[in-house]
Amino acid sequence: VQLQASGGGLVQTGGSLRLSCAASGRRFSINDMDWYRQAPGKQRELVARASSGGNTNYADSVKGRFTISRDNAKNTVYLQMSSLKPEDTAVYYCAADWRHYNDNDEIVVGRSWGQGTLVTVSS
Repeated sequence: VQLQASGGGLVQTGGSLRLSCAASGRRFSINDMDWYRQAPGKQRELVARASSGGNTNYADSVKGRFTISRDNAKNTVYLQMSSLKPEDTAVYYCAADWRHYNDNDEIVVGRSWGQGTLVTVSS
């Protein structure tokens, strides 16, 4: 299963951006879909999670400003980011837990990461 992220860019403080991440592959289903970010010199951190059942979780630093959503028919997860701050500047990565049915109809589980998309918030 491959993930393709898009939507990063340069935005001013207080602005908004929407990130997208689409999963592709054969004979698979997606469980949790996540957004992480990694700022320069810092560890990667979980920003938001959307479960297959519709539950969502957010890092305290983004609650009330970011919204994660998913379109299960399109195997796509979104991150709507509003009221952006300079400290939101980071490379954003999507990740997904999946299960895949191989040619022997055996279930294989795994986790894939997108390539990362840069979000820069200017002050």
